[in-house]
Amino acid sequence: QVRVVESGGGSVQAGGSLTLSCAASGYTPSDYCIGWFRQAPGKEREGVAGMDVLSGIREYADSVKGRFTISQDNAKNTLYLQMNSLKPEDSAMYYCAAHYGRCIGLNSGPYAYWGQGTQVTVSS
Repeated sequence: QVRVVESGGGSVQAGGSLTLSCAASGYTPSDYCIGWFRQAPGKEREGVAGMDVLSGIREYADSVKGRFTISQDNAKNTLYLQMNSLKPEDSAMYYCAAHYGRCIGLNSGPYAYWGQGTQVTVSS
């Protein structure tokens, strides 16, 4: 059974940085696409960044390009989301998710495996 567990959320002032971690287990990394999503109260879930583990190809939402970086540590089966220059509008619950097969955009539909989420709060 594929399992993903997020950690690393917290509170930070605008302009600050946070790194989220996603520990994955129960799968063969090269067969999966891993992504980060977020959802703020009253808003729809938004795809933030995705990574095809086999190819290393990354994709980012326009709202985070140049500020967020998705990366992986294969030895630890862990995915990271480095978030710099944080803005109050980045405040949300952040979720790590995975689906079998190659990455196709940041649509949450194909993602079958979800973590419990980690809260990020950015104050102005």
